[in-house]
Amino acid sequence: MIELIMEEQNLRDKILKIKDWLGKSSINFFGLPMSGKDTVGERLAIDLGAKFLSSGIIIRAYEAEQNAHMTENGQLIPTNVFYDIILPYFYRDELKKNSLVLSSVGRWFPEEDKVMEAAKRGGHEIKAVILLDLSEMEVKKRFEAAKELNDRGERADDANLEIFKIRIKEFQEKTVPVLKHYEELGLLIKVSAMGSREEVYNSVVNALADFIEKKK
Repeated sequence: MIELIMEEQNLRDKILKIKDWLGKSSINFFGLPMSGKDTVGERLAIDLGAKFLSSGIIIRAYEAEQNAHMTENGQLIPTNVFYDIILPYFYRDELKKNSLVLSSVGRWFPEEDKVMEAAKRGGHEIKAVILLDLSEMEVKKRFEAAKELNDRGERADDANLEIFKIRIKEFQEKTVPVLKHYEELGLLIKVSAMGSREEVYNSVVNALADFIEKKK
């Protein structure tokens, strides 16, 4: 019991450290489908008192509003459309006082350059990029499990396995170069996405705290 209390306090202390280090800046999450980007990102945003912005959620909302069907085949939206929809969020007045936790903002190389530029100009410089690392085999297992449980809602890009495979291919071909660029800049943190949601979240917090220590 005492050990559990100490572990929880240690986690809270690390979250406070991350919050102090982050300021009004941002953290960007990436990973294959089913890696838990939005789940972990939303929880981290809550604990940091930050705002959570998922490019996928924003784009799907835009598609519904415009009656558009840009992502239902599993492919990423064109870069120029991505810029028009997503980049203005970095300049929104209601976000100026907040740090940001991003989910897959800038998934197509070299969108990350424009994303970093817009984030910095908006006062939300990207200070870390987290890759929730998961094998393709595990991703497909999670897809099948989610399909049986029907817990992915009405997402058109999760409608069938063939579309899901296209999403994985898009990640490998278009997003992996983005991650390599962030790694070259010293911003990338790889965290295993295996384990329970709680375990993955704790791993993210610990990895961020270690990253901050190394940056000192």
